[in-house]
Amino acid sequence: MDMMVRDTLPVVFLVGPTAIGKSRVAISVAKALGTEILTADSTQVYRGMDIGTDKPTPAERERVPHRLIDLVEPDEPFNVGLYRRLALQEIARLHAEGRMPLVVGGTGLYVRALAYGLWEGPPADWGLRRQLLEEEEAHGSGHLWRRLAQADPALAATLHARDRNKIVRALEVAIRTGVPLSEWHDRHQFRERPFPSVMIGLTMDRSALYRRIDARVLREIDDGLVEE
Repeated sequence: MDMMVRDTLPVVFLVGPTAIGKSRVAISVAKALGTEILTADSTQVYRGMDIGTDKPTPAERERVPHRLIDLVEPDEPFNVGLYRRLALQEIARLHAEGRMPLVVGGTGLYVRALAYGLWEGPPADWGLRRQLLEEEEAHGSGHLWRRLAQADPALAATLHARDRNKIVRALEVAIRTGVPLSEWHDRHQFRERPFPSVMIGLTMDRSALYRRIDARVLREIDDGLVEE
């Protein structure tokens, strides 16, 4: 395919809340476009976590290839930056084949990072992270969140005190750069546009959606969620 035409092929994003029926719609859209599904879900990247994450079934994957699932073990580190790099590789491959990528999610941060870019910040400093975790152990649960509330109150207000990974990363960025992570995000504002995109959002009456969520939870329990 001509490079100019390939480069202008949009990436289609199909987004919506849990249990709204994205998977069923996505398979129909993917078959109509003759393409593959690129999953944008921060939980489906983990192998063995199939029921609770509502991962596509083997039959669904047979109908349409699903990429960016089952990437790592549950105890392996994974983040939005790594997801974005892998997703961009898949998008480039589909564009090279003259096909229109279909991203389905899921996780809002993953979708935004892919559609509008991402400020990744400094690489991980494992020594500093270890030091912060030791500090938390010495001072008790909630210590790092309280420290973040002083260094970056805007971001701390959005995080649960037990969301240790995000708290440690935010402190790491603030310590290493001297600038709060929330300010870095404000400066970046997801302004990059690596490719043209079409954003399709699925909506539903809230009470009807809640009934579907309740039904899905019961189904997952019957399917073995507790054992998983």
